[in-house]
Amino acid sequence: MKVLVVGSGGREHAICTAVAKSKRVDKIYCAPGNAGIAALAECVPIGAMEFEKLVAFAKEKAIDFTIIGMDDPLVGGIVDLFEAEGLKVFGPRKNAAILEGSKAFSKDLMKKYHIPTAAYENFTDPEAALKYLETAKMPIVLKADGLALGKGVLICNTLEEAKAGVKEIMEDKKFGSAGNTMVIEEFMTGREVSVLSFVDGKTIQIMDSAQDHKRAGDGDTGLNTGGMGNFSPSPFYTEEVDRFCQEKIFQPTVDAMAAEGRPFKGVIFFGLMLTEEGPKVLEYNARFGDPEAQVVLPRLKNDIIDVMEACVDGTLDTIKIEFEDRATVCVVLASDGYPVAYEKGKVITGLENFEGKEDYYCFHAGTKFDEKGNVVTNGGRVLGITATADTLKEARAKAYEATEWVQFDNKYMRHDIGKAIDEA
Repeated sequence: MKVLVVGSGGREHAICTAVAKSKRVDKIYCAPGNAGIAALAECVPIGAMEFEKLVAFAKEKAIDFTIIGMDDPLVGGIVDLFEAEGLKVFGPRKNAAILEGSKAFSKDLMKKYHIPTAAYENFTDPEAALKYLETAKMPIVLKADGLALGKGVLICNTLEEAKAGVKEIMEDKKFGSAGNTMVIEEFMTGREVSVLSFVDGKTIQIMDSAQDHKRAGDGDTGLNTGGMGNFSPSPFYTEEVDRFCQEKIFQPTVDAMAAEGRPFKGVIFFGLMLTEEGPKVLEYNARFGDPEAQVVLPRLKNDIIDVMEACVDGTLDTIKIEFEDRATVCVVLASDGYPVAYEKGKVITGLENFEGKEDYYCFHAGTKFDEKGNVVTNGGRVLGITATADTLKEARAKAYEATEWVQFDNKYMRHDIGKAIDEA
């Protein structure tokens, strides 16, 4: 069969790597793809938001199955368009992707269906938000309602910071129209854990837990990013936590979406905070996380096409999803200056060191070919250096060893990805 993957980052490289293992697939296309994905798929110069062009391409090439990797096209309704044209596609429809597309919607859904989350209020008027903050307990969290590349969240320690945050999000529109509505949320403390799941509208099957490192600098300092590294599984996601989440969070979320007439088919990413009162939902995403996909998908035993088709067909209950009982660590190599300002076009060397190496992956996030055919940097997050081993400590050591195999000017990384492993 022919498969089209839509997206251009490390997540899509991880998806293409999993799809390439399928015995059912003989041709992969990726739109628009990147330099790393080009080794597995034929990259097509069509942007992820060029819906009509993507539909036309899928028809022209007789694509059997399309996988949408990114949040923007899902929230924009690309799945609805593909389905209307009779094309088989993996991902939630627009009315279900709102689970990620609107934080105000997801918070209201959790309140209505008693899914544990932080106390909050929604605001469309900056003056009302400022008035609310006068009596609020600090620290406090401000969230732009819409999509903001994982960066539309401000943690404010003082009233002055919170007031400046309201101006930034709602008046200065730092995150564009995503800040038309803002959520003000109580600050929760505890361990953060991410859990990915496959969903077919009624059945949910958990993949595995992972732990992200959002801040740019060591010791969780600096600005929020799309993610500087990840490890899986999280030692803090215990059997007891899993039982609670299965009963109070995971299935209730799927049931709530179905009850609202928004059946969810695809991947739900649960961002959880393990508080003293128990696990609570920080956020939902309507697709694979990045770099969560890079640490979870390499250990999937099933044929990913079988699983994704079951999600689309509503038959996920007939499949047992299995993962290797191993650990994975991903360290992001970024361009120095990310997430604010950074240079592109730096030649990357040493990529050949990953060829034929078992347990090692080099997932491309922001790369392209230059006019001379060199692989060069093309984004803030450049590569996801990933390693798998029997234990998290071993995987961490292997991943950091492998970060030395590749070089480029202004290469930057955190040195403490997975350090929590040592404290578990």
